[in-house]
Amino acid sequence: MSSLNDTLEEDEAEYLHFPSQASNRRLLCLKGRDMRNGSRNSYSLAWPGNLPEQAVLLKGLTFVSDSYYDYKNLWHGFNALTPFIRWSMKNGCAKSSQWILYHWGELRDGTGSWVQHLMEAIYGELRIERFEGRVGDGSYCFEEAVVMRHNMGRMGKEKKLKLCDLLRCKASEPCGVKGGNVEVNDRGDPLITLTLLMRRGSRSFKNASAVIDVFAKECERVSGCQLKVVQSEELSFCDQVRVMSGTDIVVSPHGGQLTNMLFMDRGSSVMEFFPRGWLEYAGVGRYAHHWMADQSGMKPRGAWWEPLGNKDCPNPKDDIDCFQFYKGGKVGHNETHFAKWAKDVLNQVSISKRGELSAKRLKNPSLCAC
Repeated sequence: MSSLNDTLEEDEAEYLHFPSQASNRRLLCLKGRDMRNGSRNSYSLAWPGNLPEQAVLLKGLTFVSDSYYDYKNLWHGFNALTPFIRWSMKNGCAKSSQWILYHWGELRDGTGSWVQHLMEAIYGELRIERFEGRVGDGSYCFEEAVVMRHNMGRMGKEKKLKLCDLLRCKASEPCGVKGGNVEVNDRGDPLITLTLLMRRGSRSFKNASAVIDVFAKECERVSGCQLKVVQSEELSFCDQVRVMSGTDIVVSPHGGQLTNMLFMDRGSSVMEFFPRGWLEYAGVGRYAHHWMADQSGMKPRGAWWEPLGNKDCPNPKDDIDCFQFYKGGKVGHNETHFAKWAKDVLNQVSISKRGELSAKRLKNPSLCAC
C-alpha cells in the first residue's frame, strides 16, 4: 500500500482507515493469499456499490497488519499488534470481527502463543482470516478496515504508557492477579522480589549456577529480599503474568522473554545481559528492551555486555557477518561486577519500596479502560 498516505494524529500510531474521507469513502479490497511472495498480493479501493466482480464482502471491522516484524516472537508481535489496541482505546473500545496479518507483504496464518493470549485478553477470540473455503476469485472487500504498517511508529510516550497500563490490567484479570498494598516481612521491611528469568540455548548464561549464586548472596544481605529463579520456556502465559506481576527486579539475558516486563508494576527494575559481540555489532536492535522498559514504565538499571576480547569471527571485515557469528552466543559472567551491580540496584529499590510503603501506595491500580 505504498501509494497511500497514512492518517497522522498527534502522538498516535499512523494508520489507514477505510472507508473514510481520506479514501473518498471507498472500501479496501485485497487479493492476498500468497504466503511466500508478497509481490503476488495486491489491493484496490472500490465504491461500496461497485465492488470487483466475484469479490467477497466481509462484514464488520477488520484489522489489517502489514509489518516487518514477525508475529511469533514476543517482542515483535507485541509491537506489531498493540497499536490496534491503542486505536480501539480512542474509538469506543472497538473490537474487530477478524484480523489479517501480513509480514513483508506475505500472508501469515497465526501468531505465537504469547501474542495470541495477550490479544485475547483484550478482544476475546483472536479470529485470523486465512481466506480459506470462500467462493470467488480470491478478492475480498471489507465493510470497515483499519490498516497498521508502521508498528508503534509515531506513538508518544504517554500514549504508550497508557496502552501498557491497559495491557497489564487486562492480562491480570484472566490470570487471577490482583492489586494490593506493599507487602512487608515480620520486621516491617518491604518485600523485594528479585527474579532471575532464565532461558535455554542462545543467549542463555554459560554458567547459570554461578550467576544464581551471586544474586542469591546479595539478596540474602537485604532484609525483605526474596529470590526467584524461573525458566521462561516452562511457564504458561498466566504463569508469566503471575511471576512478573510479583517481580520488583528482573534479571535476564537479552531475549524475547524480557517482553514480560510488561506485567511488572510501573517503576520496577530491569537488569539485562548480553553475550560477546552484541555491543560492537548488534546495531540499534540491542536497545529493544530498553525501549520496552521506557514505554511500559519500567526502570532500566543498565546492561552488562560481555567483553569481546579477541575478534574471532570468520569474516572480520564484514560487521553483518560478525554479528551473525556472535548473535546466538551464550552470556558469561563477572562475579565482582554482578555483585556490586546487584547490591546497588537492591539498595535503590529498597529505598523506593520504603517510600511506597509510607505513602500506602497500592500495587497494580485498576486501569482497565476498555
